[in-house]
Amino acid sequence: MRKLLLLGLLLLIVSCARPVAEFTIESEEKKAPVEIQFTNESEQAESFFWDFGDGTYSTDTNPVHRYTRSGNYVVQLRALKGNREAKKEVRLQVLPPDNCIIEIETTYGTMLAELYDETPIHRDNFTKLAKEGFYDSLLFHRVIKGFMIQGGDPDSRNAEPDARLGAGGPGYQIEAEINPRFVHTKGAIAAARTGDAVNPEKKSSGSQFYIVHGNTVTEDMLRRQEMRSGFSYSPEQVEKYEKLGGAPFLDGEYTVFGRVISGMEVIDKIAEQPTNPGDRPREDIIMNIIVIE
Repeated sequence: MRKLLLLGLLLLIVSCARPVAEFTIESEEKKAPVEIQFTNESEQAESFFWDFGDGTYSTDTNPVHRYTRSGNYVVQLRALKGNREAKKEVRLQVLPPDNCIIEIETTYGTMLAELYDETPIHRDNFTKLAKEGFYDSLLFHRVIKGFMIQGGDPDSRNAEPDARLGAGGPGYQIEAEINPRFVHTKGAIAAARTGDAVNPEKKSSGSQFYIVHGNTVTEDMLRRQEMRSGFSYSPEQVEKYEKLGGAPFLDGEYTVFGRVISGMEVIDKIAEQPTNPGDRPREDIIMNIIVIE
């Protein structure tokens, strides 16, 4: 009987014990954008409430959270048991990326892309427009499988299904920054432009851009392209074309100012969508662009 009483008393003590909040993270220093795994090591808790310090929350036990901006965040975990709770706070520093990074959210997934420092006019113009919300809710209005996906026309926002798109922009052009280091392999980001007949200087559209989908490319194809255009390919560029494919006939003609570094499958998904005459997808493919800082 005494043992039973002691066991009952012990169980009562355990059931009345206050929860203990505790968690760890992989590292307290990360570079944006970053996904961080939080490992919950709390005790005597029945439920949890996480505040990630950036205006987002979770009730998962061991959440993974994505920070898209650099900064100093205070992460708080509340461990709950009935009307009792315990709190644990950790300060987390997320550093800015080394390069200019953007995130392109689409109907079919998210792409992460790098914009080149070697094309500063295009880089700075693109990030300026993105920060102003210029690209929010615009469409990929022109999609050609095996070639590219194009967007950035402000007239595409809330456009009627039969609207003719592709002529809109911010009201200015950008001087060309064609750099032979950057070629049209799959995932390359380049500026759209009007043709040579009206634009012999190859100036870029102020906002419209395309992402290369492309086809298979061989070294023999590149050598023939060199003979036609005079463009010369390095061994590294040949290797990259053979690995990724692309659209080499555009090299030297348009400014390539970035590349997709994550989410290549999103390009494939968009390129597969059926289109109407004029290459506009039958179903709207919406974009939103975030500058990672």
